[in-house]
Amino acid sequence: MAGIFDYIAWWGDLDFHASPFNPVDNIILTHLAYFPFDRIVGGPDEKKGLTIAAAAKKAAVILKRNPCAFKDVLVFRDDPALLADLGRSRRFGGLELRGYVNQIDPEAQKQFSAVTITGCEGTALLSYRGTDNTIVGWKEDFNMSFTEVVPAQLEAVSYLEKTASRIPGPLRLGGHSKGGNLAVYAAAFCQKNIRRRIRAVYSNDAPGFNRRVLESPGYLEVKDRIHSFVPQSAIVGMLFEHGENYTVVKSNQTAFMQHDVFSWEVGRDDVVRVQEISQGGDFVNHTLREWIDGMDGEHRRRFADALYEILSSAETGTLRKLGDDWLKSASLMIKGYQGIDGPTKKLIAKTVSAFFKAARNNLNLLFPAPRQGPAPNPVSKQAPGQRRGSRAGML
Repeated sequence: MAGIFDYIAWWGDLDFHASPFNPVDNIILTHLAYFPFDRIVGGPDEKKGLTIAAAAKKAAVILKRNPCAFKDVLVFRDDPALLADLGRSRRFGGLELRGYVNQIDPEAQKQFSAVTITGCEGTALLSYRGTDNTIVGWKEDFNMSFTEVVPAQLEAVSYLEKTASRIPGPLRLGGHSKGGNLAVYAAAFCQKNIRRRIRAVYSNDAPGFNRRVLESPGYLEVKDRIHSFVPQSAIVGMLFEHGENYTVVKSNQTAFMQHDVFSWEVGRDDVVRVQEISQGGDFVNHTLREWIDGMDGEHRRRFADALYEILSSAETGTLRKLGDDWLKSASLMIKGYQGIDGPTKKLIAKTVSAFFKAARNNLNLLFPAPRQGPAPNPVSKQAPGQRRGSRAGML
């Protein structure tokens, strides 16, 4: 059950000349965007980058002075340890970080962050952050279910085009969760001359798009360069529509906890692949599909706005702070709910009820009836772990 820490320990002394860039490197470097580099890595206007080794040392100094320095902004608790291990390794320590941005705009309901990593096989990897701990970040995720384009997607295109104007040569794009969605969107809607420079796009358990995106000329042009990975019980990575094939990765966790890439199992130069999504994953995916398809865009918008209003009433700004004093937060959220108008309360109750109804309707996927009769006709074989698009359609 080896994970990415084991990979760094085993192969961290091999540079990219000795062992070329592989899917595990993708998972590690696109996950690195989650680290809060605000006081460590320079922004897009700074010409000089900072090595991962130097960034790890600066982070260590900050943590030594204040062990809780990153507490409220860390999405994954193991990220400081990951950065430290990367900094000590020959493979990753010399790579440079540059162009860090982190934008939180509650008014625009935008959460966007990215960092560029250079020095890997002569390419620049644009690593897009997924959803962070901010409540506005989660609201932007909800907005994807009823909005053609969210602000972070437009920002992702702008970030790519500005970075490409400053850094020559081939490009890689990638991200985990919403970050993978941003990477694909940026590749599909950037300028054509920049799209030609893109060597690969990595989408790690990321939600998809509506049909407009999948049928766009830019997406069709870059589609064959998209490498999509989802865990066995994929939930986030099966949301909305996908046009690309995907690889199923073995995880040592269950259900939604598989979204955490620290649970993904890896080998020497690849992820550990399995044939298909688990029964539990199928159950959740079909339940979510039925639930969301049962609401029109206006229903989704009103439900998402109501949830955001309730969560915002706790006045914490982040989910982590909300949990730190959950009694106070719960009290404030109850008051927030009580302040909502009657029709919206009915909409919330109707929406929650519809979810449980959809779950009941799909219980057969968890407990299938014994198969009777002759075996089904064989289907065409594919490479282990490689499955065909598209996935669950929810828009």
